[in-house]
Amino acid sequence: MRLKTTLLLATVLFVSSAFAQTAPAAKTEAQEAQNKAQTKDELLAYMQQTRKDFMKSVKGLSDAQLNFKAAPDKWSVKEVSEHIALSEDLLGGMSKNVMSTPAVNTKSEMYGKEEKLVAGMTDRSKKAQAPDALKPTGKWATEAEIIRAFNASRDKNVEFAKATPEADLRAHLAKTPIGTDLDAHEWLLFTASHTARHIKQIEEVKADPNFPKK
Repeated sequence: MRLKTTLLLATVLFVSSAFAQTAPAAKTEAQEAQNKAQTKDELLAYMQQTRKDFMKSVKGLSDAQLNFKAAPDKWSVKEVSEHIALSEDLLGGMSKNVMSTPAVNTKSEMYGKEEKLVAGMTDRSKKAQAPDALKPTGKWATEAEIIRAFNASRDKNVEFAKATPEADLRAHLAKTPIGTDLDAHEWLLFTASHTARHIKQIEEVKADPNFPKK
């Protein structure tokens, strides 16, 4: 229970930034009525794309490159990778936990605003501290082990999304501590967006002028 609470509080930092940073210009009621929620096929495509992007971001890196730190308080590519793998398991679990809540007839506040959620989540101009449960500790000895763990969790999340009717994914909501709700579909999107956010972090490490050439 404590872990779930800590994780949920941590996600608020990202969810709240998604609302605050990317607010679009005001729309007319007619324009708002035309908003279309992301489909499950679009969600699955994004989950697969972020998986491919993660694999590409670490492919072929040497041990020196994987373990390079731009500063003592910065994470290495390997540490960011571990954080991604840990988060895939725990954040993905949130989408499944949401399904235990009673089904409702109302839509979540982010329904039809999935682009805004992704934009806020992947905005690296706003940083947030990861909770202890998601900080890298060297749980896996090699990058290959990290990738296997990530893929195992992503496979489970993809299968959950495929096996669950979209109507059910949209019918179960969970409120964040700031009072904003997300449905199970949006928690899955949030999880994939988290991967995309930290792929950007990996690219930032690789762009450092002192990053090893090989």
